[in-house]
Amino acid sequence: MIQLVWLSYDLGIDGDYTSLYYWLDSRKAKECGNSVAVFSYQYEKDLVDEIKKDIRATVKFRKTDRIYAVYGVMVGGNKHYKGTFLFGKRKPAPWEGFAAGESDEVADYDS
Repeated sequence: MIQLVWLSYDLGIDGDYTSLYYWLDSRKAKECGNSVAVFSYQYEKDLVDEIKKDIRATVKFRKTDRIYAVYGVMVGGNKHYKGTFLFGKRKPAPWEGFAAGESDEVADYDS
């Protein structure tokens, strides 16, 4: 089967970008903005498992490195998109707390 996959990658300042770029180039990936690529990936049974093994065979990872994949899945005859971390995990977003304090609540104050 062939699946279109978007990858978002964050290997830090001194990550193994050379190997990741080699891997992406060998799959004719297209650039989609800072640290995002899209490509078609051929797999047999389990897209996520197979792509993880494939990338891991080329790229050296550290504990802090992260790669997130977005791909289509069929649900009840309709195409939906799913995302998952292939390596690493979610961390706090840099925008967290910017909207804190904004509320629709009306405060009562004694004067």
